[in-house]
Amino acid sequence: MQLTVDRGSDRLGVQLHPAQAPDAPLVVIFPAMGVPAGYYTRFAHSLNEAGLGVAVADLRGTGTSAPRPARNSRYGYTELADDVAAVLEALAEHRAGRPTVLLGHSLGGQVCVLHLAREAARGAGHSVDGLVLIAVGLPYWRTYPRGQRLGVLAMTQFINAVSAVLRVWPGWGFGGRQARGVIKDWAHTARHGLFPAHLGARQGLSQVDLPVLAISVDDDQYTPPETTDHLVAALPGAKVHRDHLSSADAAAPLDHFKWVKAGAALAPRITAWLPIRH
Repeated sequence: MQLTVDRGSDRLGVQLHPAQAPDAPLVVIFPAMGVPAGYYTRFAHSLNEAGLGVAVADLRGTGTSAPRPARNSRYGYTELADDVAAVLEALAEHRAGRPTVLLGHSLGGQVCVLHLAREAARGAGHSVDGLVLIAVGLPYWRTYPRGQRLGVLAMTQFINAVSAVLRVWPGWGFGGRQARGVIKDWAHTARHGLFPAHLGARQGLSQVDLPVLAISVDDDQYTPPETTDHLVAALPGAKVHRDHLSSADAAAPLDHFKWVKAGAALAPRITAWLPIRH
């Protein structure tokens, strides 16, 4: 089942994978930069088999969301975080009477964290019951292994410079086509290890008090475990359970993207952690 969420000049696509039990917890997935929702279908089916309902939202300009990022696209992390709230609101009928957990991958995890921090900063109660982060971190260059640090800094800032000159990131070998505001905010996190101040989330990060399951994976070329640790350290009020999935655990090779094939290994960890059991 496919939903469409109107965001003014943009439209977000959301794929639904219902659970058999109508009151089963709902996991709402936000993907990595440039990765379409359809990529997570196999993983969603593993969560279905574990008794969970799943919704997967395409980020702006990706997959079934439209239009594609262009030179006149003005949005950045603020709008992506607001999109999380809009998707949750659009799913209100499906969420009624059941726990809801956000699950973010890479950029999708960052914007889920931002959504929760902005909620907390406004003094609003949290709109979900928990947060799962898989292969998510702040790509702060100083947290990478020593031999990679300058390369990470150079790559992230080069992408930012190109997107500023071209007024859009064309997706040359990384991240798919992206609005320059998204790239600018992402490059800031790589340079400073913090979300940009204009997002209004820094104070709220310390006020997020939800259960958080943070899972790093083996051979993650973009988000090694140290970047995950750096992000969850900014959530001192959250009840963080830190976990790591190895290739041996998954019985298959892993990296920043291949972990979605390890649903059989991940689904039991997620259901065992669920803050509200079903």
